[in-house]
Amino acid sequence: MSEKRELEALQKALAAEHAAVYGYGVVGGRIREERRAEAMSAYDAHRARRDALARAVRDLGGTPVAAAAAYALPFPVPDSAAAVRLAAALEDRVAGVYSDVVRATGGGRRSTAAGALREAAVRAVRWRGESVAFPGLAERTATGASSSPASVSPANPPA
Repeated sequence: MSEKRELEALQKALAAEHAAVYGYGVVGGRIREERRAEAMSAYDAHRARRDALARAVRDLGGTPVAAAAAYALPFPVPDSAAAVRLAAALEDRVAGVYSDVVRATGGGRRSTAAGALREAAVRAVRWRGESVAFPGLAERTATGASSSPASVSPANPPA
């Protein structure tokens, strides 16, 4: 495994976790009360993964990518139903990025990434109510490995 490739994959995963933390802030503000605990649990899990990734990047001699000030959501989130769709989309994006980390790493980091992929896939199924054949890869076959329609991306600052 190339250390440079590993660092790049970890940085992308860290960026995805930053976006997921932001996205779950939106989800938490719109979700119905009976699913709020589930949203909070996911939010906490993504914060923990974000912090662990920042440590891993530093361990490889890198400077962890910073969170953006704001992120553009893939669609409007005016209500609880849209919040559920956003949560599933966030998990799909995170699973896809962790599949890249699995490919780029070995040993303990690969095991950790595989666990993160699995956790994101399970959360996506819970939010969506159905599963996909290959979590983390399904969205890549339609759009290519470098982009995902379910991504939450940094908002463009005004010029």
